[in-house]
Amino acid sequence: MADYLHLKNGTDVRGTAIAGVQNDPVTLTDEAVLAISAGFSLWVKEKLGKLPTIAVGHDSRLSAERISELTARGITSQGGKVIFTGLSSTPSMFMLLQEDFGADASVMITASHLPYQKNGLKFFVKEGGLESEEVSEVLRIASSLSLPEDAGKAEGERRSYLEKYAADLVEKVRKATGEEKPLSGKRILVDAGNGAGGFYESLVLKPLGADTTGSQFLEPDGNFPNHIPNPENAQAMQSVCEAVKLNHADFGVIFDTDVDRAGAVSPTGEEINRNRLIALISAILLEEQKGAYIVTDSVTSDGLSSFIASRGGVHHRFKRGYKNVINESKRLNAEGKYSPLAIETSGHAALKENYFLDDGAYLVTRLLIALAKAAKEGKDLMQLISDLPEPAEAKEIRLNFTPGVDFKSLGGTVIEELKRAAEKEPHLSLAPNSYEGVRINFDKAHGDGWALVRMSLHEPIMPVNAESNSAGGVGTILKELHALMQKYDFLDVEKLK
Repeated sequence: MADYLHLKNGTDVRGTAIAGVQNDPVTLTDEAVLAISAGFSLWVKEKLGKLPTIAVGHDSRLSAERISELTARGITSQGGKVIFTGLSSTPSMFMLLQEDFGADASVMITASHLPYQKNGLKFFVKEGGLESEEVSEVLRIASSLSLPEDAGKAEGERRSYLEKYAADLVEKVRKATGEEKPLSGKRILVDAGNGAGGFYESLVLKPLGADTTGSQFLEPDGNFPNHIPNPENAQAMQSVCEAVKLNHADFGVIFDTDVDRAGAVSPTGEEINRNRLIALISAILLEEQKGAYIVTDSVTSDGLSSFIASRGGVHHRFKRGYKNVINESKRLNAEGKYSPLAIETSGHAALKENYFLDDGAYLVTRLLIALAKAAKEGKDLMQLISDLPEPAEAKEIRLNFTPGVDFKSLGGTVIEELKRAAEKEPHLSLAPNSYEGVRINFDKAHGDGWALVRMSLHEPIMPVNAESNSAGGVGTILKELHALMQKYDFLDVEKLK
C-alpha cells in the first residue's frame, strides 16, 4: 500500500512531476495524483454528505494538463463530477466557490514559484483552503485506496472563471473611485513571469483605462524562460524594476506563478517588496481605521514596527508560513482585536475584507485604488511610506544541515543554546516575542541591529536573517553568530563568515 504523506508540504501537496533533472526523481506520479484526487473527492463527499462537483484549475506549468486529466479521473472514479476551469489563479479557485458557479470544492494544480519540473495540488472548500491536518487526512485516505490504472474518465464540463474574477476586481476599483476609468493617464506595467498572471494586464488594467506599455512575460510558458515568477527573486525584481524605468511607468506589478503573491515597483524603479510592501498596504488600511493589528511573519524589521506604530497601528509579529499569519490574524479578530491584514515578507497578503484569502491580484488592486485616489488629489502614492525607517543593511543566509541528521531536534538544540548564550553577553539581548527561533539584538558597538535564527518550515535548513542600522553592521553580526555556532559540526556555518 502506498504512503502519500511524504508529498505533503504544509497545506499543499507537492512533488516532482517531470523527469530529467539530476537527483530529482518523479514523485508526483500518475498513481499518486489519481489516488490523492480520489482521496479528496471522498473527503469532500464525507464532509458534505453527497457526491461533490469539484472544479479543477491550473497555472502555466508544463505538467498541468496531464495532472488536470489525472485529477479529473481520480475525482470521477469516486462518483464526483468535474468542472475544468483551465488556466486559473489560485485565489480564483477559492473565489468561484463563493458564487453560484456550480462547484462544491476545488483543486488548484500549482507549485508556486518552484522550478519547472515541480507541481502540486492545493485544495479548497467554501470555508477556505484545507488546513494541515485536513490535507494529512486526504493523504491518509489516498494511501488506503487501490485504484485500477484506468480508474475513472477524464470527463467534465469546461468553463473558465478567470474572466468573472477579473471583472469583479474591475468593479471594485470603479466602485471605490467612482470612475469608469480611474487609471486613465497612468502607465502601469505587469510582469507575469510567464505564469498565470498575464490576465491582470488585459482584463483588469486596460478596462480601467491604464496604459500598459512595457508589460512583459504575459504569455503562459511553463519553461519560465525569462526569470522565475517570484517577487522574492532578485533577478525577477531587477527585471521588472528596469522595465518600469525604461518605460517611464507610474507603477509596476509582479506576480508569482499562481498569483497568490505579488510585489510592486515605484515610479523611480525601486522595488516595493518585503517591509516596504507591508508598510504601504498597512498605511492604506490604517488611514481607514486606527488601532488595527497588522500581523506579519517573524523576519520583518524594527523600522516597520515603528512605522506601523506611527500610523496608529499595532505590529504583531508571528511565525513564518502564510497559514500561520492568517490564522493568527483570525484569532486576534475573534478576541475582539481588529486585524485587517495578515502578510508575509514573501508577498503572501490576506485581507479580512477578502475572506482572509492570500491573493496577489487583490492586494495589487487595493494599491491601485489608493494610487488612483492619490493622483486625483495631486498626491504621490509613495509619500505614504516616505518616512519608513529602513536598515542600512539586510541579509538572509540559509545554513544547511549535514544530510541524514535529525535536523529538527538538532535545530531546536541550537536555538535553545543561542538563547542561553545571548543572555550571558552584555552586548546582546533577546527580543521579546520571537514566536519562532531566537531573535537577538546586538548593541551599537557589536553590529547595531538584530539577527533571527530559525528553522525552515519544511527543509533541513536553518535560515538566518540579519539587519543593521550601520554600514558593515551585518558582517559584524554574522561573525558574532559564527563564533557562537562554529561548534556545531552537523551545521555548515561557513557562510556566516
